[in-house]
Amino acid sequence: MSDFMLPDIGEGIVECEVVEWRVSEGDEIAEDQPVVEVMTDKALVEITAPEAGRVTRLYVAKGDIAKVHAPLFAYEATGEVGLETAPRPAAREQDEVASPAAEAPAPSTQVDVAPSVGAGAASRDFILPDIGEGIVECEVVEWRVAEGEAIEEDQPLVDVMTDKALVEITAPEAGTVSKLYVPKGEIAKVHAPLFAYVPADGDQGQSRHAEPERPQPPSQESDPVAGSAASVASTAGGGRGPYGRIPASPAVRRLVREHGLVLEAIAGSGKDGRVLKGDVLRHLERGEATEAQQTPPAATGKATATSAVPLQAEGEVRVEPIRGVRAVMARRMVESASTIPHFQYGEEIDVTELLGLRERLKPVAETRQVRLTLMPFFMKALALAVREEPILNARLNEDVSEIHYLPSVNVGMAVDSQSGLIVPNVKRVEQRSVLDVAREIQRLTADAREGRVAQADLKGGTISISNIGALGGTYAAPIINAPELAIVAIGKSQWLPRFDAQGEVTRRAIMTVTWAGDHRVIDGGSIARFCNAWKGYLESPETMLLHLG
Repeated sequence: MSDFMLPDIGEGIVECEVVEWRVSEGDEIAEDQPVVEVMTDKALVEITAPEAGRVTRLYVAKGDIAKVHAPLFAYEATGEVGLETAPRPAAREQDEVASPAAEAPAPSTQVDVAPSVGAGAASRDFILPDIGEGIVECEVVEWRVAEGEAIEEDQPLVDVMTDKALVEITAPEAGTVSKLYVPKGEIAKVHAPLFAYVPADGDQGQSRHAEPERPQPPSQESDPVAGSAASVASTAGGGRGPYGRIPASPAVRRLVREHGLVLEAIAGSGKDGRVLKGDVLRHLERGEATEAQQTPPAATGKATATSAVPLQAEGEVRVEPIRGVRAVMARRMVESASTIPHFQYGEEIDVTELLGLRERLKPVAETRQVRLTLMPFFMKALALAVREEPILNARLNEDVSEIHYLPSVNVGMAVDSQSGLIVPNVKRVEQRSVLDVAREIQRLTADAREGRVAQADLKGGTISISNIGALGGTYAAPIINAPELAIVAIGKSQWLPRFDAQGEVTRRAIMTVTWAGDHRVIDGGSIARFCNAWKGYLESPETMLLHLG
């Protein structure tokens, strides 16, 4: 038996009311089947089944309050001990199941625990919770423990990579690890077992024994080829399950991504149009065959009599799947560029005085172990400029009927991390000193380059800066980091000749900046006034002292 933990269903939500149970104890459920409706302080949310099985217990009655990360209901997955219906056969290569536990090696009938654990202690599954809005799966990057190891409450156990950041999963309580369901490098599914452990106190309550050994898969020779072909033909164009999504296991979805395919384009031969591993391989074979038929004779390696140029041997194409941060960046940039009308605005800023001020303050910062760059000044000046044009630090509601002016200036900075481009943000810049902002930038940059940025550091940004000048760039046309309304790209500083007040040519440090604003609410006048105010603080940095308080 496995407990389904109520996931995070909205930022800041810790509890909700159970409005209606769609199932009763003893009912069988299918993957993605609606199970219960809950009401938060924002909306009605429908909770669906993580996998097929049978409901064994409803922990929270209709009308009562359910707590986030607490058990909502218990169920026996298909194939578990005690399930009265016929168990699902083990995953065949051509018919994989969706549970990561099933994709891992089949667990034994007995829980293997450390000798120090009492004989009567039962294993308990840790269900992977929601670890970010919209995230349904993640990659296991590193296990910090092994099977049989003792663990303490809140001890880091495993690092997983979502499409946003590296997340550290900690132990819910003290005990002993009995099973790691998902190997390093494999995909773990939200709401599915990640590992099993035996609590230190040997508590039997709400516990779950490991699954029995699954039946051996039938030989593939017994599969009727003709029937398979007919099934493929009947579901051409991609099938959809009973709950509106194309059924496919995480392993199959990963295979589709690795080959740059689209799940909807693959004919599924499984139940309800489920896309199986064999379907993907057949799709790839057909694609290769088609490509070979269209290849001209010269490309086959046999030179014709009219060939004047010797053929060059081509190297293999290296395929790298788009995962994690790169995948989410790709989706967000396409969405932002296609749904937000961008308004571009460029300017030059004389940062000669700012460079001089930074050089004078660098030794002071170094005595406090802080590296002082120009970025803290950019952020502080930006927070001050928001006072004059607050619309650049606002957001639109979903139907674009309201502008929400935000009370804090949380400045995001694009960082080229080892896992891709991410945008952590410095919170409440308007309340911080330049030194404090510099210290926070230093922390976020270090975390980003190590791939360990906390989710809280990635959320809540209100306006962003992309410093392409750090890589030698001069100009850029940035894409807005929705739901923000503006972003600025900062180019490198260059020493260029300029005329002074007396008409004499002098050497000045000139930096180019390019703004992008959401043209639905930000017009040319707004962004020009804002940029002029920002520019004024940067060209005369001592004026920022007048606004400290």
